[in-house]
Amino acid sequence: MVASFEYIERIITNFQKAAEANTQSPLRKGNLVVLTPADGDEIMITGDLHGHRKNFNVIRRLAGLDRHPRRHLVIQEVCHGGPTYPENGGCMSHTVLEDVAKLIVQFPNRVHFLLGNHELAEVTDYPIQKNRQMLNLLFRLGLQHAYGPAAEKVRQAYIPFLKSCPLGVRLPGGVLLTHSIPESVDRSGFDGSVFDHPIDAVEFLEHGAVFRLVWGRDYRKENARTFCRLMRVNLLINGHEPAPQGYAVPNEYQIILDGCSEKATYLLLPLAYDGDWTQEEVLKRIQFLP
Repeated sequence: MVASFEYIERIITNFQKAAEANTQSPLRKGNLVVLTPADGDEIMITGDLHGHRKNFNVIRRLAGLDRHPRRHLVIQEVCHGGPTYPENGGCMSHTVLEDVAKLIVQFPNRVHFLLGNHELAEVTDYPIQKNRQMLNLLFRLGLQHAYGPAAEKVRQAYIPFLKSCPLGVRLPGGVLLTHSIPESVDRSGFDGSVFDHPIDAVEFLEHGAVFRLVWGRDYRKENARTFCRLMRVNLLINGHEPAPQGYAVPNEYQIILDGCSEKATYLLLPLAYDGDWTQEEVLKRIQFLP
């Protein structure tokens, strides 16, 4: 059954409000969210969700943002994956994206949705194929099932919201959260100014700085170390790469979290910390979803 006109309008309005919350946040410094102990007590960091409704609901419950008014929550990569509509096989992950926007509106300045490559693919119509299926097409089929003739209107409301999402979150203790890191930073460099100024549309396209940031899969120690130096941090926490054990440690500068595996994980870090976080200290704080 296609959603009512009133429901569709609420969805569209909510994405507009979420985009405004992103861009107008006092924590936003360019395209980074920068947190200090003055901004909260702790931050809950999660990995890729890819439409995993059950894990998203568990994360939302564990975060308990209404019960913990000084807690922040980081969510990433919800598009493409998870349950499908039995009628047409359309991807239901759009419902998780809609719920993320609702959380941002409900808890402004405390819910931070990192731009990921699958969301970027929806912004730019960049095709993604997995298991011989076009994920972008399945996503549109899901919207078509839910919203009928208004499907494209709803999808167009997603775009400004996704473009408004931060590229990363900088934490005290020398930690940077991004969806991934660019490839070959040590060999060909990277334009770090993309974190500081309004993003030109070309940066979203293939070989642009944003594209390189969210699509990179170069886990060499030298690459991670160079990106750390560029960003003036000592530890990177990312998603992007599947981690069947719930998390992965590709080198001494990176930790990868996975929120859609059977052993999905999350991190809860205090924002007040004396000194710089070490990888070993952060690894001890990884927890598995119940």
